[in-house]
Amino acid sequence: MNWQSLEPDLQEAAMKLVATGRLRAETDPELFQAGMRGRAALVDFFRSELGWPVEVQELAEQIRLHKRRVDPPGDRGPLLQRSGRAARTPQLASPLVLVVIALVCEQLWRRPRIALRELMQAVAQVCAEDSDSGLLPPFRIVAGDGVRLQEAMDNRRAIVDALKILVAEGTVTVDADLDEVIVDEDTDMVVRASRERLSVKFSSVSPTLLGLDRLPPPDHLAALSTESLLDHEDQPGGGDPTLETRRLAALRRLVDDPATDPHDQPGSNASSAGSIGVTPYLQTMGGRERGLRVLSALGLNATVRRDWWEVTEPLGLGSLLDFPNGRRIERQAALAVLAKLSHRPAPRASVTVEELAELLEELRIDQPRWATGYHGRFKVLARAAAAELTQFALLSPDKSRRGVWHPTPGVHLWRVRIRHQPTASAQPAPFSSPLPTPEPEPELSLDFSEGSVDGPV
Repeated sequence: MNWQSLEPDLQEAAMKLVATGRLRAETDPELFQAGMRGRAALVDFFRSELGWPVEVQELAEQIRLHKRRVDPPGDRGPLLQRSGRAARTPQLASPLVLVVIALVCEQLWRRPRIALRELMQAVAQVCAEDSDSGLLPPFRIVAGDGVRLQEAMDNRRAIVDALKILVAEGTVTVDADLDEVIVDEDTDMVVRASRERLSVKFSSVSPTLLGLDRLPPPDHLAALSTESLLDHEDQPGGGDPTLETRRLAALRRLVDDPATDPHDQPGSNASSAGSIGVTPYLQTMGGRERGLRVLSALGLNATVRRDWWEVTEPLGLGSLLDFPNGRRIERQAALAVLAKLSHRPAPRASVTVEELAELLEELRIDQPRWATGYHGRFKVLARAAAAELTQFALLSPDKSRRGVWHPTPGVHLWRVRIRHQPTASAQPAPFSSPLPTPEPEPELSLDFSEGSVDGPV
């Protein structure tokens, strides 16, 4: 296969597409114009290097990237749109909100302009028809007649969350404050949708055409990630994945995840792969070179070990993750844990929440005013720190034991120093500077200077 490069002026547009799946004229006018000028190059690059289709919609003023993966991370998905302090800790949309999004889109496809109360009633009616059979959840939005007030408010909150997600991605517009709907069931407004954008919202073939109800759940991801119905019907059952399948799976992980284990091959049994002599794609010379070239084309930096690839994005366009900035107590705790993980006698040994809590309590010996809000609750802080490190692929949770994590090889790529500011007297350090932000330094980088690594994608 011929190598498809990407011009430097398209890198920012491409990384924005990777992060959000969309380039819209109203929110990213410069990147959208750049994408329109280089549309052919964008389409060719994503199709040939990652197997992802790009749709250019001139009338809808949108460029849409469909990212399909057979191994999507469990912590990915639409994020609830929150404001204020709640926005600091993004939350994934619940299964109910995801179902409501699909039902709302179905109604808006039929009626692109509709009153909110009519929309809620239509969604509730569809759910009522199929809730007895278990196909859809009960969705009652008015209290009374056996419906508790809290249940009605939770369902209205679900439809509000669904609409906020659709508004944030540019598919829907509303003419009033959606939050009023949660507390006042008489609130009404007009909901408008773009049919052109609705037509490309979902990246998979129709679940009905795929016949998902006839497939076992473990096969659903493979079916939903196929590019066409013919590919799904022709899909061979069992067997080892082809070289092309392994290539796409590996490169998609590099571009889409903060770190990649080159030995982990999606879609195949790792033990059987080794027994038949199948070399992991990123361990081959061609695969390693192809991976580095794809990352370079997108403006990404890579820190590479034989057992780990860590990818960083200096511009911050391709990710919502920001590491290692440590202004929050939870992030500071995560960095303090990271400073100790690689210096243990057995760096890859599992670590428990009790061990993490004990480590964090030791920090307060020198910094007694640090994390005062977690006094007596250091297990809570330990779990928050572990969640931060898990998000950046520095810890992985144990699948069978709760409160246990396994350090990944990525912990060896960071060097964290915690500097304790000297004080003129024996008094504790001032609260305004409880724990200076550690300075991470990558231990190894490939073709990039050490200072160029700002944080994983």
